Amino acid sequence: MSTEMNTLLPEPMTDAFNTEIETLGPCTVRSPLRYHRYVSDSDRALYSQNLNNVMAQIKAGHPLISFELAGPREMIFFDPSNVKAAIVTCGGLCPGLNDVIRAIVHELTYMYGVKHIKGVQYGYAGLNPNMGFPLIDLTPNTVKYIHEDGGTILGSSRGPQPIDVIVDTLYREEIRMLFTIGGDGTLKGAHAIRNEIERRGLKIAVIGVPKTIDNDINLVSRTFGFETAVGSALESLRCAHSEAEGAINGIGIVKLMGRNSGFVAAYAALASGDANFVLVPEVPFEFDGPNGFLSHLEKRISERHHALVVVAEGAGQNLFSEPTGVDRSGNRKLADIGLLVKQRVGDYFTRLGLEHSVKYIDPSYMIRSVPATADDGVFCLFLGQQAAHAGMAGKTGLLVGLWNDVFTHIPIEAAIQHRKHIEPKGILWMSVLESTGQPERMVNESIPAAGA
Repeated sequence: MSTEMNTLLPEPMTDAFNTEIETLGPCTVRSPLRYHRYVSDSDRALYSQNLNNVMAQIKAGHPLISFELAGPREMIFFDPSNVKAAIVTCGGLCPGLNDVIRAIVHELTYMYGVKHIKGVQYGYAGLNPNMGFPLIDLTPNTVKYIHEDGGTILGSSRGPQPIDVIVDTLYREEIRMLFTIGGDGTLKGAHAIRNEIERRGLKIAVIGVPKTIDNDINLVSRTFGFETAVGSALESLRCAHSEAEGAINGIGIVKLMGRNSGFVAAYAALASGDANFVLVPEVPFEFDGPNGFLSHLEKRISERHHALVVVAEGAGQNLFSEPTGVDRSGNRKLADIGLLVKQRVGDYFTRLGLEHSVKYIDPSYMIRSVPATADDGVFCLFLGQQAAHAGMAGKTGLLVGLWNDVFTHIPIEAAIQHRKHIEPKGILWMSVLESTGQPERMVNESIPAAGA
């Protein structure tokens, strides 16, 4: 899937952020890889591909922001014959987790000759001995068919574990490379682990692989699992659209995942071509009033007698007055906007005395637990291979990501500073507005415009 609409050309930046990648020390071991064009640490990809932006930065005397390229190094830090690696998957399920695990195991085993790879069970909990989940051996035979299944062979969990205990376990088990596969919370945990490792002066590499169907990792064009999730969501949109068309004044409502960013909802709506309204966290809306959502929905129903509404789970959270608390990962718990939309729509048309039919579909967990599509599977393979290269080269405190169609090393510290969001004035959201025909704003004058 093209990432052009998610990665709008950045505006000229006046404040550079750190993009330098840490290493554990000099690389003194010649890589055993064959038939490879090696990458140098001086090979870098520009942050912006917009020539006007680049020239403006040069003219202003600002340094050009660039990222270190991912890929195999001719000289590596670890001796493959005696290094031990571990892989952990954390957070919610995501298509492609098993594919990334398999890719790392294959690359380390077949290409580098690493003989000891451990799997951490149930996320960071598996690195806390008090939880009772022993490390398991990962071999090519263990991971032979796992890419055919959704989920993760290692299991997953949410919530923090004591960082000192985690590092104690890594040291005791003689783990020298830790591959963490997860989203924002996982990466924050990886950053804390890396900081404790550095404080103790240990030579342990921490490599992140960004995972989330929400596609909201900063400085990464696309996260694995996103494309598969969008494709899986399409069936729900098609069904909801059929239900809406098959009834008098039928209204289909589909709630999709998207806690802070509405990429899944936006892309699914564009791919289906049938959505009439898309509600996302980045663009506020009101139910009531002359310019509210319900008024515009009524107009649509009066003209076409059916409508399809796609709502991201994080949309409209300001419409709830009751506090929801936080989950084990420290994220604010979300109120159920899908059910609220369903209730408010039904109540509104009942008050109008109009015959109507509301059908509500919530495929949230279905779209994240399926096996990866072919394209996502290949993407996972690339990510796993690049992560293995980074680990063997003694790189640490980084994640491997795609940026402007090249694989790069991004400091975890930079990636966790912000989440990626839909730009309300950007081409992606403009495409959604053009496809759905919904107004740019569904708020009354008391609420500021999106992006204001």
